[in-house]
Amino acid sequence: MRFVIASKSNTAGLVALLFIGGAAFETGSFLRAQEQPSPQEKSPEKAKAEDNAKGKQPGPHAEEGTKQAVEARLKAVEHAKPTGAAEPIHEVEKTLFATRRFEQAVISPDGKRVAWVEELIGKDGAPSGNTAIYIAGVEAKAPPKRLKAGVGARDREEGSVAWSPDSKRVAFLSDALKAGQRQLYVANVSGGDGSATNATNATNAKTTGATSGTSATGAPNATTATNATGATSPTKAMNATSAAGAAGAGAKRLTNVKGFLAEPKWSPDGKTMAVLFTENATRASGPLVAETPQTGEIKDAFFEQRLAVVDVASGKLRQISPADTYVYEYDWAPDGLKFAVTAALGNGDNNWWVAELYTLEGATGLMKSIYKPHLQIANPAWSPEGEKIAFVEGLMSDAGLTGGDIFSVDAGGGEAQDLTPEIKASPSWIAWTPEKKIIFTEFVGGDVGLASVDPQSKKVETLWRGGEYLAADAGGFSPTISLAKDGATMAFVRESYSAPPEVWAGKVGEWKQLTRRNKGVTREWGDPKSLEWKNGGYDVQGWLLYPKNFDGSKKYPLVVNVHGGPSWASVAKWPSPHGYASALAGAGYFVLSPNPRGSYGQGEAFTRANVRDFGGGDFADVLAGVDEAIRVAPIDANRLGLTGWSYGGFMTMFGVTQTNRFKAAMAGAGVANWQSYYGENLIDQWMIPFFGKSVYDDPEIYAKSSAINFIKKAKTPTLVIVGDSDGECPAPQSFEFWHGLKAQGVETQLVVYEHEGHLFAKPQHQRDVIERTLGWFDAHLK
Repeated sequence: MRFVIASKSNTAGLVALLFIGGAAFETGSFLRAQEQPSPQEKSPEKAKAEDNAKGKQPGPHAEEGTKQAVEARLKAVEHAKPTGAAEPIHEVEKTLFATRRFEQAVISPDGKRVAWVEELIGKDGAPSGNTAIYIAGVEAKAPPKRLKAGVGARDREEGSVAWSPDSKRVAFLSDALKAGQRQLYVANVSGGDGSATNATNATNAKTTGATSGTSATGAPNATTATNATGATSPTKAMNATSAAGAAGAGAKRLTNVKGFLAEPKWSPDGKTMAVLFTENATRASGPLVAETPQTGEIKDAFFEQRLAVVDVASGKLRQISPADTYVYEYDWAPDGLKFAVTAALGNGDNNWWVAELYTLEGATGLMKSIYKPHLQIANPAWSPEGEKIAFVEGLMSDAGLTGGDIFSVDAGGGEAQDLTPEIKASPSWIAWTPEKKIIFTEFVGGDVGLASVDPQSKKVETLWRGGEYLAADAGGFSPTISLAKDGATMAFVRESYSAPPEVWAGKVGEWKQLTRRNKGVTREWGDPKSLEWKNGGYDVQGWLLYPKNFDGSKKYPLVVNVHGGPSWASVAKWPSPHGYASALAGAGYFVLSPNPRGSYGQGEAFTRANVRDFGGGDFADVLAGVDEAIRVAPIDANRLGLTGWSYGGFMTMFGVTQTNRFKAAMAGAGVANWQSYYGENLIDQWMIPFFGKSVYDDPEIYAKSSAINFIKKAKTPTLVIVGDSDGECPAPQSFEFWHGLKAQGVETQLVVYEHEGHLFAKPQHQRDVIERTLGWFDAHLK
């Protein structure tokens, strides 16, 4: 059968392609792809009912290994949906989607108050896409108060909070003026209890889905941002007032722009705001979001994210960085006249891996490169006296997945000095203290830690370490904190496998919990255990998550979940709706999340240990971890599964071509062929540090790690999942792998999700991934 068969699902925008032994079929009914009715012609619910009515159920006694048995398993997978509250996966999903998530926690410079941003839950029990800002005193007993840009009960996207240097004002972004278009606002806050001039008491106001209610000088070459109406004059922005000022809301709107704003920060004197601005952008920046479809003549078109400054008094906005340069991160100089920025010419999504460290003059827009790194850099931080700029440099596979060593360089340029050579950890975020030390967060082993380093002596002091996760900017993928001016008082969102996320604040050893948003959320998986093993001369660590209601007298299946990156780490963190693998622990599985060579947590040498060796030593580390898990826990060695997303998706695809030890696999957003991938993805700059050369200069190194070249060895039934708009691991990679499996007669299923990028954004798709993955493993491991 040479025509493509498409099976419909009860999830909107989802296409499932199923092939068994080279023959195509649909579980339920047969339809040629070109004959499939559109969503307007037939609802998913009606289509599913008709499919069930027409579908022929395979016999219950089909012989194992026959086509009938395979069809029976796939039919079970297709219809493996929760049927009631007693279903374990239903309870896991309920926990994952009911958990209140926090995007940010920011402490005031005086250390007395904390502002945080939390997701709001919609009527369907999933995140609504809106966020809310709350403020509370660290010591106050009064309930937190909500800060809003406008009046009324309607929820909005509000976040990216920044405290003024005097702790009396808060800047933030809100789409109160127009849904989806954030503008910059400033509000006065008053009172030691954390009250704001337009804040409402969190226990009195109403917000949909809330668990506890709702309670801001011209340069010769500067560019004035085009405002939302298309005019180039800054008059409207200069005269901008509060979107709800007439109603006395109190928040002053400073901008009226078209495009994306991000990362507002106050100048040291509190008179100016800096902000990252991507004018007229059609989507949020970064390769993780869904890409905009391209048709017609394809050109290398992109939008530059520039640094802009806004006068708080007038609202006048000026873009000061060059129009051909993408700015990733920045920090104000202590004198308020210039900036330290990480930036690169051209395509911002692709060129982060070759970004350099610059100084940028605020008045003239003059940029000067002061350091060209050997690898990747992040988190520029200007020293208090203005003489040094510190940053993190290391082998990093993704923007936002920060880890490396801490360096410093003279503000005027020169050789950078490694302040943490040979550290057995991966620093990820840094800040200077008044004592001219650098405090930092770190991946250490499988834990998260806090430490400080003296730039003069290079002495590192451990402040705290734990099997949990701290993040002040929870939208990122590395541990961070928010630090007060005293260099000791901090705020962050704290979570672990056992404790859902909440906001905490205080000094080390004196942390206080400020929120209890997730008090009623129950843990639906078992206990975590940190495992350590040796392989190939390396010490390796991983987390073994036990099944819920664990019974030591029974043996359980195990699913190995390989993290993305590869420069990243699996840590003890409360699972998110993306955490489909952790959800398996709520349905009777052990889940092993290893940190093989190439991961963060054991220093730069360990992180670089898989360079030019993807799928080699790192996969051997994973297999050794499986042996260790079987040694310490009652795991059935004949019921092993393998899964992962992104780099973990690659490891899954490659893994099933190297061993038949795994009886089932799910590869999410994977890479099957590094040679074809080089020409398909939109971020090929990341590959040079890992492969040494481009695919055109050294094709053999790419070929040896490509699963497709070993596809004839594959025997493992494999579910393949990808978003159709993934620019980081494009869908053709999943098609190529799926095609190779079915050509070899291997049981496989490909599921492509409409308008999803590298990280799925739609709750219905996140739910479907969880249920479909569980159904696949249940069909083969139970």
